[in-house]
Parts: sequence; C-alpha cells; structure tokens
Amino acid sequence: MDSKQMRKVWIASLVGSSIEWFDYFLYGTVAALVFNQLFFVTEEPTVGLLLAYASFALAFFIRPFGGIIFSHIGDRIGRKKTLVITLSLMGAATFGMGLLPTYQAIGVWAPILLITLRLVQGLGIGGEWGGALLLAVEYAPKEKRGLYGAIPQMGVTIGMVLGTVALSIMTLLPEGSFMTWGWRIPFIFSALLVIFGLWIRKGIEETPSFKKVQQSGDIPKLPIVDTLKYHWREVLIAIGAKVVETAPFYIFGTFVVSYATTNLGFSRTTILNTVMVATIVTTILIPIMGSLSDKIGRKKIYVAGVVGMFLFAFPYFWMLQQKSVVLLVIATIIGLGIIWAPITAVLGTMFSEIFDAKVRYTGITLGYQIGAALAGGTAPLVAASLMLKFNGSYIPVAFYIMFTAVISLLAIWAVKDRSQKHLDEIVKEQPVNNKLNAKGVTQI
Repeated sequence: MDSKQMRKVWIASLVGSSIEWFDYFLYGTVAALVFNQLFFVTEEPTVGLLLAYASFALAFFIRPFGGIIFSHIGDRIGRKKTLVITLSLMGAATFGMGLLPTYQAIGVWAPILLITLRLVQGLGIGGEWGGALLLAVEYAPKEKRGLYGAIPQMGVTIGMVLGTVALSIMTLLPEGSFMTWGWRIPFIFSALLVIFGLWIRKGIEETPSFKKVQQSGDIPKLPIVDTLKYHWREVLIAIGAKVVETAPFYIFGTFVVSYATTNLGFSRTTILNTVMVATIVTTILIPIMGSLSDKIGRKKIYVAGVVGMFLFAFPYFWMLQQKSVVLLVIATIIGLGIIWAPITAVLGTMFSEIFDAKVRYTGITLGYQIGAALAGGTAPLVAASLMLKFNGSYIPVAFYIMFTAVISLLAIWAVKDRSQKHLDEIVKEQPVNNKLNAKGVTQI
C-alpha cells in the first residue's frame, strides 16, 4: 500500500474514533452538570446525580450487545461497512439528545427518551472500537503495529478534548442560558462531525487481513460461537486487562467533574479545563508509547502503567483535597495524562495479537466491551456511592483504583503464553514486501 492510502486509513481510523468518543463523553460530562437537574428530577440532589450516573452506566451494559451484533457483521461482511453503520447510529442518537424536551416539559417521558437514545449510543460504540482498531492494525507494517494500533486510542482523548472544549465554551454563558439551551449546542453540532467521518470512511478499502479470510472461505457462520468455544481464555484475559484502563479513566475524567465542583469547591470551568489539558498530554503520549512498544514490547509498557496507577491512587486524592488549582492540574495530568497513556496505547494492539483474523473483531470487541461494562460505566457510580456511604471520604475510592490495577496485573501475566500463535498468523496476513522486524514481532 502506498503512503497516500495508508494516511487515508490512518485518518479514517482516527477521525471516526474521535467523533464516536466526542459524542460518548459529551453525555458523561453533561450527565453530571445538567441531566441530573433537567431530566432526573428529584427532591434530593444526590439521588438525581446517582440516577444521571446510572444512565451513563447503562450504555456500558448495552455495549457488549452492540459489540456482538457489529463484530458479527465485521467478521462476516467486513470492517469498513460495520464502521459506517456504527458511526451513523452514534451520530443520530447524539443529535437527538440535543433536541430532547426536559422533564419540566414532558414529565417522565424526558428521562425515558434520553435513556433510549443513550442505549442507541451504547450499541454504536459497542461495535466501533474494534473496527477502528482493526482498520489501523490490519493495514499496518509489521514493525509499526504498536504505533498504528495506538491511533484509534488517540481518538478517545481527542474526542474528550473536543467535548470538553465545547462544554467549556458553553459554560461561559450565564447559568440560565447554559441550562436552557447552551448545553444542547455541542450535541447538535456533532451532526457535522459525523457527516465528515462518514465521508472519510466510505473512501477506504477493506483490510488485507479480512480480504485473505474472504479468499480462503474460512469465514465462521457464527463468530461469537467460535470465539467463546475456542478463544474464551483470550476473552477473559482481555476483560481483565481492560479493567485498569477504563475504571480510573472515568474517575479521573468524569467523576472528578462533580466531585471537584460539589465537594471541593472548584468551578466547573476550572475542572473542565484541567481535564482538557490532561487529555492533550495523553493524546501526545499515546503514539509515543505505542511506538515504544514496537521496540521493547507491549507487556513492559502496559505493566509500567498499571503499577504507576496502583501507586498513584492515594496521592491523587490527597492532592485534590488540598483544594489548590495548581495541585488539581498536576494530579490530573499525572493520573490521566501520563500514567494512563501507556496502558491505553498498547491495549488494542495487545488484544489484536491474541486473536486470529477470522474471529478477531468479535474477540477483541467482547473483551473490550465486557471489561468496559463491568468497570467503566460503573466507575463514576461506584465512586459516588462509596463517597455517599463513607461520608465523603476518598479512601474507599482510592482502594477501588488499586483493586482494578491488581485485577489487570493478574490478567496480563497470561498474555505472552497465549499471544505468540496468533501473532505469527498476523505476520502471515501482511503484504510480502514488508520486512520482518523480529523484535517488534516476538515481544508482546
């Protein structure tokens, strides 16, 4: 493949992923600032916040079902077509949220419609990540799979930056204007981003790996059955490895918005800007970490990040408790910007290297989305519940972060033993004009 076509694939993977996550994180942040007041109306503000977080978590539990549906399409029909469908679903749901009437206007139908659209979002994102990752990895030169596999992961933080920038601008409005119509603008504006993303994705070809599977005729009738029958161990490994990547992320990036404003007295604009700075740092570090994994191995990069997460849990909350803007910024940059970056940078490539091509979309999607459902969407809800139960103490939340790190360390111990076989198969799928980089291939 020429460099022009490779850049097109790179952009298609990154742009689509960024748009998907812009839509997704927009909901997470607005849930803490707006939805708890306009859609989940109760006499007790804390209950309204918990209901808003519950609606945020709900989509994570629908994501595995979206993953099953769209990974089936991806492993049966192709990566490209699946990505067009997932992006369309996500965009329509987000645009619809921006137009919804509030509880004051239509009563209980407001949260019902909001939750329905949130579930549609969950279905779309359930199939999106695996396709975007495979688009990058299955096109990548063998010696650069770590770098290219990090590209869709950059979409996570780019999407978050876009959402944070949009909301930061809107929060400059007077409180009444923001609560009435200002929060709606980013949701409606997302339609333009989706149109651009669809245009980019429709101009790419199917991946070489899937073309080879098609040519061989070795396409499973039910990829999910084959995956669970022959690759269930790899799925469990992926679920466990995902835990530390997803739970701390939503604590550092979503839960902290309500915690820092309600419990510590920081302004909304301050905390949103802090998260934005940290995600910019992450976005810069992700491709660096991905490229480094091509040289020294995925496992070493990943373990370094997990150990860092374990050690930083208590210092993070202690720094926030000082109620200093400077320490807030430093803590968020260290946790979300630096420690989290190596974990997420290698996660996707590591997953793709433990599944073979005919069930790769299904395998990585199941592991990723089930892990996200168990530990990701529930993280703000768990953190808020722990705070409520223990009278605002951050200690249980810090232990929760450490617990996720332990789970993922246990899972990662099994990666090397299960990866080499499928890694060799990925090598065979690559175009013959690529030279083998033994170090990048044999070290996971």
